[in-house]
Amino acid sequence: MNKLIMTGVLAILLALTGTVPAVAQDNVIDEVVWVVGDEAILKSDVENERLNAQYEGRRFDGDPYCVIPEELAVQKLFLHQAEIDSIEVSDQEVLQEVETRIAWLTEQIGSKEKLEEYYNKTSTQIREMLRENIRDGLRVQGMQKKIVGDIKLTPAEVRNYFSKLPQDSIPFVPTQVEVQIITREPKIKEEEIERVKKELRDFTDRINKGETTFSTLARMYSEDPGSARRGGEYGFTGRGTLTLEFANVVFNLTDPKKISKVFETEYGYHIAQLIEKRGDRVSYRHILIKPRVDEKEIEAELNKLDTLANDIRKGKVTFDEAATWVSQDKDTRNNHGLLANPQTSTSRFEMQQLAGLISQEVAKTVEGMQIGEVSKPFTMINAKGKEVCAIVKLKNRIDGHKATISEDYQRLKDIVTANRSEEKLQKWIVEKQKNTYVRINPSWRKCDFKYPGWIKQ
Repeated sequence: MNKLIMTGVLAILLALTGTVPAVAQDNVIDEVVWVVGDEAILKSDVENERLNAQYEGRRFDGDPYCVIPEELAVQKLFLHQAEIDSIEVSDQEVLQEVETRIAWLTEQIGSKEKLEEYYNKTSTQIREMLRENIRDGLRVQGMQKKIVGDIKLTPAEVRNYFSKLPQDSIPFVPTQVEVQIITREPKIKEEEIERVKKELRDFTDRINKGETTFSTLARMYSEDPGSARRGGEYGFTGRGTLTLEFANVVFNLTDPKKISKVFETEYGYHIAQLIEKRGDRVSYRHILIKPRVDEKEIEAELNKLDTLANDIRKGKVTFDEAATWVSQDKDTRNNHGLLANPQTSTSRFEMQQLAGLISQEVAKTVEGMQIGEVSKPFTMINAKGKEVCAIVKLKNRIDGHKATISEDYQRLKDIVTANRSEEKLQKWIVEKQKNTYVRINPSWRKCDFKYPGWIKQ
């Protein structure tokens, strides 16, 4: 295989998996360079991370062969404590992240077959390898959250922190926008709903007759991309993480051999099959089919929104009133259509956040608007994966600027909180070092470590 091509591919694989494919390890001579507790850090582990950093364009503040093994050692400390404290993550969390990474890898490399070739493993084996890496990463995050705990800050503490910062250290805040939205779902014809229900009933008949399996049909036809790759399967899930309609069906299933009746949620129409119940958690598989929207219905809804937008511009009705009484977006209509940023718990979005968290169509529409302007109607895919019609109003735009307490309190509070969290974690690491066995290969000791306590006198 062409070595130049392999270099780029390996970088991608390392970035996503932290593991070198088998074909890349033919000439590696490995050795143990650190031991932390009863966990070894291998030279190949360090090389993996170094290539990963090279792919990401990361620059090290010091010798990579000092920085990387220390970072790995710190991770071992967190994992060891997570084991003691029984910090676990759900199978569903792990599976979802595995599938996200598999999909990205496949897209980057070109095909499932090429991915298997590079790893010299089947897709199942690759998933198993990823599963352990991802589980460890999520457990480390869980342990860190437990160590940090709930940090509560007063406005006075935030003001005091930033009053002591030099001017050139005050963070710059990119341009942000506040956006209101009204959405309408085009009407779906009754015959289309019946078509979807019939298709799902036909699936049930084929499974019951033994012609095929639920998993096979889910992979082929389900429109839930995350679970379709796994044959429609989800790991053990609590009732609170599911929509009410979905939970009412899957938690009432008792026989793994039987298929549920066709049922509706805000995502579309489903059938479901029980896999296993454990107390108040259930594992299941499902197939989702979404009814198709007729173009004439989309056009009709766009025309209605166009009329509404004109009425708003003429002052016949306010956007706030229209959002409350007309919008079908249940997440915003009770707040006059104002979009909320889940990352900051505010209504402010940087443009990249607006595109990534809400919709690229919304971001493109808002970009050229003036404050107070109401857009022309457009279509977009909402958070439920449905095509909807929308109009938006640019409520406010805050141009890029150096952060101030009055304008950016929440952002500044988040920075202070992050600093306090980092201080807590660093203190914990220093204390944990004192009671942990550490052995470092003599040729790897000549380093200016961030935490000097690794080498005990």
